[in-house]
Amino acid sequence: MSVIPELHGASSEAEVLQQLPEDVRERIKDRWRIYQLRHHPSWWRRLMLFLSLIGPGILVMIADNDAGGVITYAQTGAMYGIGFFVPFLLLMIPVAYVVQEMTVRLGAVTHRGHAEMIWGRYGAFWGVFSLLDLTVANILTLVTEFIGIRVGMSVFSVPPVLAVAVAWIFLAGTMIFLHYNTWERLALWIAAGNIVFVPLAIAAHPDWGQVIAAVGNWHIPVGTAVGAFTYVVLANLGTTIAPWMLFFQQSSVVDKGLTVNDIPSGQADTAFGSLSMGIIAIAIVILTGTLAYGHLNTAQFDIQAILHLLRESSLGSVGTALFALGLVESGLIAAIAITASTSWAVGEALKLPRSLNLRPQRALPFYLSGILSAGMAALVVLIPQIPLGFLNLTVQVIASIFMPAAMLFLLMLLNDREIMGSYVNRRWQNYSAFTIVGFLILANAVYGYTVVFPSA
Repeated sequence: MSVIPELHGASSEAEVLQQLPEDVRERIKDRWRIYQLRHHPSWWRRLMLFLSLIGPGILVMIADNDAGGVITYAQTGAMYGIGFFVPFLLLMIPVAYVVQEMTVRLGAVTHRGHAEMIWGRYGAFWGVFSLLDLTVANILTLVTEFIGIRVGMSVFSVPPVLAVAVAWIFLAGTMIFLHYNTWERLALWIAAGNIVFVPLAIAAHPDWGQVIAAVGNWHIPVGTAVGAFTYVVLANLGTTIAPWMLFFQQSSVVDKGLTVNDIPSGQADTAFGSLSMGIIAIAIVILTGTLAYGHLNTAQFDIQAILHLLRESSLGSVGTALFALGLVESGLIAAIAITASTSWAVGEALKLPRSLNLRPQRALPFYLSGILSAGMAALVVLIPQIPLGFLNLTVQVIASIFMPAAMLFLLMLLNDREIMGSYVNRRWQNYSAFTIVGFLILANAVYGYTVVFPSA
């Protein structure tokens, strides 16, 4: 039986395929390959099926350990050690999974991106609000990615202009010239470099007994200022869950062509990504909490000072160079993901042709929306004497402030039975998600209070 319906009098499946849009043709080819793997079971085909279906979950989580995140975790360990933030980041693993798993179901059930769903369900006003929310947050977050690339490449004496320009050209090229499947595989290979922080943490020779004890103690250093501490907590929240992640993973699920049959694989993909994200984040806090905590200058949000201390430590110049390469890799993979999330959101909102399977001449506005926003962020990083460390933490705090609104839209969509059918949120998922939103609002309120009333 034919898997492609007749179109415009075409006499064969090949002719019908040629009459379809380019992005649809590519997606049909991908789905046909998945169909064959799923319906001709063997251990090898099961493995190939799993490898074909994974991607969005791992990518969004590893990209979440972006350059801004790496710098934030490094600053966190240097300023507060491991006592509070090791258990805190362990808690962030299920938090990240709960939030991102909802985007898998929403994308697989509706075959629509996040921005398209908000515009279609809640109208232009809220659509514009969510799009502006995302675009501003994305540009700010991209600033932190280029900060990481600039700082990381400075270890190898690469001029800032050259480092930032080459990175921007690379991410533009990956979007414009690669089809989704190739783009995703390349991004996964780049993301694999994130693992470098784990052996570096082991090489720091931390007191593992102290690390294990921290999980039960949640120790906050004596004399900690509430305002500064809350600021860093918010920064860690902002780098664990951010608005761009919702838009990216849902649109990625749609562009990849996942269906409701693929939801279990998408959930496993997201769970593995969440675990990887948490392990790497904890490794960075342990690394700097062991080698940089308590030293002069590290409390001033200065990543350059932290790199200097790492070089003078047991890691030496080789370990510092590996840390710098990890910082560059983190910035690059996140810039690729965030730029794509901007393009997808703008394309969905403005009803533009939108797929990484499209040639640039057919979807140039779609590609340019993300690439130009990345260019704006790159220019900010090149401003002379800009305080890179403080700017990085501030961007993460802003992301955490934007997140509750984005979460509420997601929750409304996931509880809409007309849209989701039997795939609506279960009660425990709603309880978990609303708890996360409540904590975000509470942490923002505490920080706001300490800003208005610093003497308190």
